Amino acid sequence: MIQKGAEPFFIPGGPHGVLLLHGFTGCPADLLLLGRALARQGFTVLAPRLAGHGTNEEDLSRQTAEDWLDSARDGYALLAGCCKKISIVGHSMGGVLAFLLAAEKKVHRIVSLATPVFIAPERGADRLPPLKFCRGRYVPKRRKPMKEVPKAVNETYLTMPLVSVHELFGLIHTMTEQLKNVDRPTLILHSLQDHTADVKSAGYLYEHIASAKKEILYLRRSGHLLPLDCERDKVFAATAKFLAGKWHFHRKKTETDLKGSLSEGAGAEGD
Repeated sequence: MIQKGAEPFFIPGGPHGVLLLHGFTGCPADLLLLGRALARQGFTVLAPRLAGHGTNEEDLSRQTAEDWLDSARDGYALLAGCCKKISIVGHSMGGVLAFLLAAEKKVHRIVSLATPVFIAPERGADRLPPLKFCRGRYVPKRRKPMKEVPKAVNETYLTMPLVSVHELFGLIHTMTEQLKNVDRPTLILHSLQDHTADVKSAGYLYEHIASAKKEILYLRRSGHLLPLDCERDKVFAATAKFLAGKWHFHRKKTETDLKGSLSEGAGAEGD
C-alpha cells in the first residue's frame, strides 16, 4: 500500500514537460514544492513514484536498479504523450536516473540536484558488507525533520535495506559509464555542506558529461535535500530559469554568484 502523501503527482501546463525524479528512500512529495514552482512558470510537471518507494522497507528490498530506471522510463513515456519536449530534474538518486535516461532518450535539458558519484565519508559506505551478507539486513536511516514541507516528507522510511544500497551503488557505477553519452545542456546544483553526496561528485559530473553547455552552481547553507532545505527558493528559481533557456553559461559558480545569475536577462542563451 502506498503511504498517504507519497503518491505520484501530475500538474498540467504548457508543451514543455518536466520529469521530476526523487531520491533513494524518498518519495514524490520531496519534489512537490519544486513541482508547484515550475508549474507556476507554465511547465507541465510529472513526478513518478520509483518502485519500492513510498510503501515499506521490505518492498524496497525486493526492487532492483533496473526497476527504478523502469519507473523513470514510464514517467518519460507518460510525459511524451502530452508534451513536445521533456526536461528532467533529478534529486540524489533521481539525478543518477536522469543522466541514465538522458543517455537513451530524447531530453531537452537536465538539472542535477545533489547527484552522488562519491558518497560522503561520514556515511560509512566503506563499511558496507558484501552483498551475500546483506540479505534481510536493515540499518537506521538518518534524516533531519524538515520545516514547512509536505507531511509525507517527514514520514520517510526509518530504515533502509542493505541490499538496496548495493543496488544504488551499482546504479551510480552504471551512470559513470554512460556520462560520455549525455550531451544535453546541464545545470548541476550541489551544496558545499552536503554530507551524503560528496561535493566532489559535482566536479566529476561536470568533467565527464559530453555536453558543451554545462555549469555547476554551488550552494553554501543547504544540506543534501536541496529541494526542501533553507535555500530551496534559490534552487527553484535557478531550475526554472535554466529550463526556460534563459541561463548564461559562464563557469562553475559559487553561491555568491547566484543572485547575479538569477537576475540576468538580455542576451541569455536560448532554446
